[in-house]
Amino acid sequence: MVNRFVLNGVSYHGKGAIREIPGLVAARGFRKAFIASDPDLVKFGVTKKVTDLLDEAGMAYEVYSDIKPNPTIENVQSGVAAYKASGADYMITIGGGSSMDTGKAIGIIINNPEFADVRSLEGVAPTKNRTVFTIAVPTTAGTAAEATINYVITDVERRRKFVCVDTNDIPDIAVVDPDMMSTMPRGLTASTGMDALTHAIEGYTTKAAWELADCLNLEAIRLIAKNLRGAVANEAEGREGMALGQFVTGMAFSNVGLGIAHSVAHTLGAVYDTPHGVACAMMLPIVMEYNACVTGEKYKAIAEAMGVDTAGMTQDEYRRAAVDAVRRLSVDVGIPTKLPAIREEDLEFLAQSAHADACAPGNPREASVEDIKGLIRQLM
Repeated sequence: MVNRFVLNGVSYHGKGAIREIPGLVAARGFRKAFIASDPDLVKFGVTKKVTDLLDEAGMAYEVYSDIKPNPTIENVQSGVAAYKASGADYMITIGGGSSMDTGKAIGIIINNPEFADVRSLEGVAPTKNRTVFTIAVPTTAGTAAEATINYVITDVERRRKFVCVDTNDIPDIAVVDPDMMSTMPRGLTASTGMDALTHAIEGYTTKAAWELADCLNLEAIRLIAKNLRGAVANEAEGREGMALGQFVTGMAFSNVGLGIAHSVAHTLGAVYDTPHGVACAMMLPIVMEYNACVTGEKYKAIAEAMGVDTAGMTQDEYRRAAVDAVRRLSVDVGIPTKLPAIREEDLEFLAQSAHADACAPGNPREASVEDIKGLIRQLM
């Protein structure tokens, strides 16, 4: 069997890493940046940390901030028009998954205009050309969109999210600076961190998992378990650990896929606008319980990476310990365990949408629409 692994061309890590950006741009002779960043980051001066560096270097740019927390087809299409009008010849994405997913779709369509309707990018799109040259700067420690070949767009008309998988969309350069994450509020830190943990655990147990991805995902689980509580408390060490942990799993899960915790999270976000990380965090222990019977000894490694001493435990005990450790971390950082918005009459649509989601085939245990209904019902 042949396993493919796609990574950024280069990445920079650590406090002050954003100071590398002007030199990276100058070395490549680019003229003007199209900066995709969400309006709150612009409002609160986070985007400015990068644009100030460009200003100091006398480099031109234009900011595009018509981006929603769950980016829509319309956001992408207006972004494509804005890019064309800007005269830009490269892109900088600054933000969490929303900014980066929007930027990925814009960049792909600019260089592959036959996909301008956006919906045609769903699944594994047969694009021919690389996205526009992109430098990705994350401001959350969760999505790892700066390191992945995936992005997610919301189809408002059809009340669904769709996943796009494309080796042509991975940013050329990732700049992972924990200082860019220091202003994240407590709730966002918690939810994006739990999203990262969901990436790592689902990536470690997915059907396509293999040794290279496994070693990365296990290290990511360890880093997240060790640092998320500190990051939520806005401690520097926790921020740095989470910035690394989310990137490490991003390298891995991007190449092996995810599972039904993400499938359900996508549909909860599309229907109820539930923050993606919150939905993932609520579903993760539920799905882990469902999958436990087909995971062999992997939950033993997960439990140990979460800090559990598994010595003398039976298989049932260490599987339960792994689930309990995940649930305890989620509760400790303030994630709710129930979603009151879910209505019984919505369950069929929610389950059908999750079953059709691009992440569902990777789940280690087959799940029918009825199975997924039962899992979602546990959130009610």
